[in-house]
Amino acid sequence: MLRDWQFNPQTLSVLLQMALPMVVSQGAFALMIFTDRWFMAQISPTHMAAALGGGVAWYFSISLPNGILAYATALVAQYMGAGEDGKCSKVITQGLILSVACMPIFFVLAFIGKGMFAAMEHDPAQVVEEETYYVIMTLAGSLMMARTCLSCFFSGIGKTRTVMICDVAGVLFNIPLTWMLVFGQFGLPALGIAGAAFGSVASMVFTMTLYLAFYLAKDKREKFFIGDSLVFDAGISRRYIRLGFPSGMEMFLNIAAFNLFLLMFQSYGIPEAASATIVFNWDILSFVPLLGLNIAIMSMIGRFVGAGDMTKTNEVTSAGCILGIGYSTFLFIFFILFRNQLVEIFIFYEDQAEEIRSLARFMMIGLSCYVLLEGILQVASGVLRGAGDTRWIMFASVSLHWAMLVAQFFIIKVLDFGPRVSWMGFVLMILGICAVFVSRLRSNKWRDPDKLQAVMKE
Repeated sequence: MLRDWQFNPQTLSVLLQMALPMVVSQGAFALMIFTDRWFMAQISPTHMAAALGGGVAWYFSISLPNGILAYATALVAQYMGAGEDGKCSKVITQGLILSVACMPIFFVLAFIGKGMFAAMEHDPAQVVEEETYYVIMTLAGSLMMARTCLSCFFSGIGKTRTVMICDVAGVLFNIPLTWMLVFGQFGLPALGIAGAAFGSVASMVFTMTLYLAFYLAKDKREKFFIGDSLVFDAGISRRYIRLGFPSGMEMFLNIAAFNLFLLMFQSYGIPEAASATIVFNWDILSFVPLLGLNIAIMSMIGRFVGAGDMTKTNEVTSAGCILGIGYSTFLFIFFILFRNQLVEIFIFYEDQAEEIRSLARFMMIGLSCYVLLEGILQVASGVLRGAGDTRWIMFASVSLHWAMLVAQFFIIKVLDFGPRVSWMGFVLMILGICAVFVSRLRSNKWRDPDKLQAVMKE
């Protein structure tokens, strides 16, 4: 990567202007999840663990179609770079059609998938709460998909401020509503974990309504011919599926591996499940903003691929590395210095508190180590996705995640090692993924002219 280093202050400035709103947007989403779990921690460690287990299982259930739709950012950017603005809105129409088509699937999954928690031998009290959260969220899966699709339109055309406005407004709507529903404020019933799920669904509806208002505004209707886009387009749909399916399958299989790892880890017991929830709360709050940088890089690279201008990709990559490494270094120092205080924020009860504190503090050190490289990983991922190298990403990432899962099965279920050994194995997996992605980026195989021409083909 360093051999292709081309620093351009103007490119860094443009990337920063695009990335900052996306970082705020993704950070707002992370804050919403963080707050939900913090509310649950005030009820009991069991509720907090259930919010993590049920939430990850829900995201796993919608990850394949939602991952396909998320590739709209790159598609929209590529069409815009090629000067085909009318096709940008057609991408969104195809995505919304898929969102509606998936509704029956989510209804079936909601009632079939909830059995996974008991099957993984979770504490019975935790299983009840996990099933409640999972069913409510999965039934609303199509709402999440539609919201994803609409947000990708604005990130693809570079209007990331719109994404920030909608997502931040959604979180500001969600947090007080969830507080009222969870604890029964202002005459509402105290719904506990069900209140957290209903608050999230209401926030999805609110945010999607805002996106639609911006999307159907006069300037967007005229520039992107939205009125003419409301039809099924076989060519764009084929390209959407061809490039988006590997990305969606990667997300699906990776989250499946992570979900199974988490379910196995939580089978150690309530203290271990609570410790994992605390650490992954800080993980998501720090990691998800990096996805904003990833999306901004994917959008810029996609635009240059569409325009046939690959000379600027080195500048974007270099600018992304500066931002990613800077952010990750700050997180590393912050987590190391304040890990005790960060764990203590979630300790509300003395029951098993010392076990939770001890393990969570140890796990925070591992989090600090792998977050140091997350910035580079998200830069490499954004560049490769923007250039359409989604098949390689799928095979590489999925292989490493499932190798980790097999190793975790032996660590937890066969060899009966403790949670600290399991956690060290997870950290090593993240470091390995980063090394493989950086190697791919340095190889420049993703730049092959024939490969790039095939990416743009419908």
